[in-house]
Amino acid sequence: MASTLAAVREIRRAQRADGPAAMLGIGTANPAYYVLQDEFPDYYFRVTRKEHLTDLKDTFSKLCRIVGLERRFFHHTEQLLNANPAFLHGTPSALDARLDIVAKAAPVLAASAAAKAIARWGRPATDITHLVVSTSSEARSPGADLGLATLLGLRPDVCRTVLQLNGCSAGCAALRLAKDLAENNRGARVLVACVELTITSFRGPDEGDTFDTLIPQALFGDGAGAVVVGADAVHPAERPLFEMVSASQALIPGSEQLLNMRLGEGGIDGDISFNLPRFAAQNLERCLLDAFRPLAVSGAEWKWNDLFWAVHPGSRGILDHIDSALGLEPRKLAASRTVVRDYGNMLSATVIFVLEELRRRMDEEGDEADEWGMMVGFGPGFTVETMVLHATKS
Repeated sequence: MASTLAAVREIRRAQRADGPAAMLGIGTANPAYYVLQDEFPDYYFRVTRKEHLTDLKDTFSKLCRIVGLERRFFHHTEQLLNANPAFLHGTPSALDARLDIVAKAAPVLAASAAAKAIARWGRPATDITHLVVSTSSEARSPGADLGLATLLGLRPDVCRTVLQLNGCSAGCAALRLAKDLAENNRGARVLVACVELTITSFRGPDEGDTFDTLIPQALFGDGAGAVVVGADAVHPAERPLFEMVSASQALIPGSEQLLNMRLGEGGIDGDISFNLPRFAAQNLERCLLDAFRPLAVSGAEWKWNDLFWAVHPGSRGILDHIDSALGLEPRKLAASRTVVRDYGNMLSATVIFVLEELRRRMDEEGDEADEWGMMVGFGPGFTVETMVLHATKS
């Protein structure tokens, strides 16, 4: 019995990596079509044929200004919407058509981001051992994971995992899963791909709409982000970008009604409270203190302004409240602000855009860049995902 147990433990040790997981390549992609945010209210009410709702249009215009975007990218063009008028009204019969569009377009957009991440990683796609795909745009199996694997030419024995309907926090959740896969499977190289297309949630305004119910139409856009994750980077082509030190997830009790999403006959729908930015900031510091507990053994005195920040920018309002709650210097959330301004909220893919922008800024700053940092995501539940990161030097 003792010898058997020793053998099992030895096998287990041999299966695990020696070092921490790290992000080895990052890539992002958007559809070609975009709409400027200051033109979006006119576009939205025109294309949905609701220009007669002038009071609601004024409300929507105010909302579009508040969220702090300059443009958003979409797979669904005006021509596509004109060809599918049922999409404008959430007609149950249109759901299959929406999902068919996503089934074709999502793997292509994800492959564009993944190809960039793989190129920056520096090894062939056939060296990918695990694939983690996250999307809130479809609900079928096989889905974007199989399409993506086929487009990239991944090996048929690649281990596929799909996260669906996890919302904005799913990018962080997918990276948390990739960290565990890389550290528990020696030699594993995990491709994380997050792809979001809002065609499944697009609808026209309704007379009963309010500020809260129109938030998704004013905020969300389309995009894909990809990250290659691996531990023990010994291959000459591999350059760790961010070491993934520790990860955690927290559910804030009693917050289920503040943010949720569901797939129904009319497509993806959900509730986003206008009070969410304030609530998120009020509860964040407690989650951060729990996340940093593993580093307490170092004896270091941590201050929030000593860190770099890769925060999922749900909106400009969330970032403003986090700045205030943590007392952050203006530059700390600059990467998040740039992403939400230039692309909007792309749900799970957004945090990968932030990581890419943050790494670009670090490479420019050189030795002046912060060494330790935190990745933060928010999602339905209300759920807070956190991961302590260590940035490697260029």
